[in-house]
Amino acid sequence: MTAATKLLGIDHGKARIGLAISDPDRKIAFPLATHHRTNRDQDAAYFRKVIADEGVGGLVVGLPIHLNGNEGQAAAAVREFGAWLGELTGLPLVYWDERFTTVEAEAALWDAGLTHKKRKERRDRVAAQMLLQAYLDAGCPADPKAGPLDE
Repeated sequence: MTAATKLLGIDHGKARIGLAISDPDRKIAFPLATHHRTNRDQDAAYFRKVIADEGVGGLVVGLPIHLNGNEGQAAAAVREFGAWLGELTGLPLVYWDERFTTVEAEAALWDAGLTHKKRKERRDRVAAQMLLQAYLDAGCPADPKAGPLDE
């Protein structure tokens, strides 16, 4: 992925997509937005706008991996979405293991004392921030591999 550009972290969901953005030096991830999905055309317009407005140079899409390292139906849906988004934007894209990010996001928001409604509003973008920060902390590997947690 091109250096000195921001990365967009994406926590894919059926109804909502959480987004996070890195700084241009790719050291820190920040929660950006939660996109409420409607249809492919509106989703495409939304992603094009975010990418242009934020100066995004690459995409990091959270991949739901089972604890044993295998991919299930949810991962297949994310890979389909990622292929669509990569083709739409022409940006380099990597998939990153998102195990536990939503649980960790919920715990962090709970610890912050937020109400259920406010936690729900922020959960997806904070999960995206956590997966993007993990990717940044790992040195932005070009071809990450996920495996079982017990190894």
